[in-house]
Amino acid sequence: MLQIPPARVVSYAQVTSTVDNPKAARAVGLAVGANPVALMIPCHRVIQQNGKLGDYHWGETRKQAIHACKAARYE
Repeated sequence: MLQIPPARVVSYAQVTSTVDNPKAARAVGLAVGANPVALMIPCHRVIQQNGKLGDYHWGETRKQAIHACKAARYE
């Protein structure tokens, strides 16, 4: 997650391919969901393959706000 550039997103499937384990989607999801320091380790940059934000520990509204803030800052 630390290698995902600011204001960019990747899917869980893309993360699994970068760790050379395409069957690890569930493990990636669990790791993302267990992240206790979301802004330091940017789990909000991982979204569903269909483009939906997906669940977020602190709620979808907050995840949308983080994405909007980062997009305004970096684009």
